[in-house]
Amino acid sequence: MQLTAWSIGDMNGIGPEIILKSFRRISQSGSRPLVTGSFKALDYYNKLLGLDVHLQQVHSPTEACSLPEGILPVLSTKEPCTLPNPGTVDPDSGRIALSAISKAVELCLEGSCSAMVTAPIHKEAIAAAGCHHNGHTGYIARLCGSGSPIMLFHDPVTGLNVALATIHEPLSSVPGLIRDMDMGAFVTRLHQSLQQDFAIRNPRIALLGLNPHASDGGVMGTEEQDFLIPAIEQLSEHIDIQGPFAADGFFGARRYTSFDVTLAMYHDQGLLPFKVLAFDTGVNVTLGLPIVRTSPDHGTSFDIAGSGKASPESFTCAAQLADRIALNRNNRRNHP
Repeated sequence: MQLTAWSIGDMNGIGPEIILKSFRRISQSGSRPLVTGSFKALDYYNKLLGLDVHLQQVHSPTEACSLPEGILPVLSTKEPCTLPNPGTVDPDSGRIALSAISKAVELCLEGSCSAMVTAPIHKEAIAAAGCHHNGHTGYIARLCGSGSPIMLFHDPVTGLNVALATIHEPLSSVPGLIRDMDMGAFVTRLHQSLQQDFAIRNPRIALLGLNPHASDGGVMGTEEQDFLIPAIEQLSEHIDIQGPFAADGFFGARRYTSFDVTLAMYHDQGLLPFKVLAFDTGVNVTLGLPIVRTSPDHGTSFDIAGSGKASPESFTCAAQLADRIALNRNNRRNHP
């Protein structure tokens, strides 16, 4: 039985709820989830929301594999001092979230789990717990000893993929970062990751311009002429890449349907249209890691935490995609 690590996220958010609901949906699938984090927190929401999921505390992946189907194993990494307090920022919940992530990464690196799926964390809570990373991606990359991972968003319904050249950066910093980055190396890594993780033999890549209207020939900035167009011309010798496209017209005319991935220059350029098109089913995928990592494309939703209103759709899609990527990587290793 193949295990997938599901980290609990912030226990005061919707993470425990969507984990429980997702397990009820996919408990009969090929892989078995192993929740890392807090048995006490998961049990609290299971009873509060009347979800009737059969939980079992375990102490090892081997013990988790031995359980009958229909039982959700939980490996506690740290228990809260008190019961969860839905909708509140708490350093204790931040510490549990971080320990859950660390354990999930450890299990994947040692081969006990084939992939990890992370429930949402709260940046303020993990900061209060002493973490200086601004989110999951950087923290996981450090644990894996990786350099600069690529953030990609996937919608299993439409097949839309959006990758980000820069991630959580102030808008004022983006032009300088684009000018300084090795766009050729970045696109090459993205191309290789699509081949490995999504089994796309010859990925078609669309690159968006940085400036409005992709600068209209230099009228509104020169990054396109100075950096992006030369990179595209060089890359096109061995990669199917086109651009730079004006972002508004590109999404408005649905040109993304002709490509396997759209590369946006900054966070909101890519994620605003993506979330309009795929808010409920979107999945965040971290490419360029030695392990498989996916997550739902939403936050902790403190406003509805503990109410039973949280949709598990995105987390369920993330879990299914994690299993698919793990299978693609395994097939590629066995049939290079």
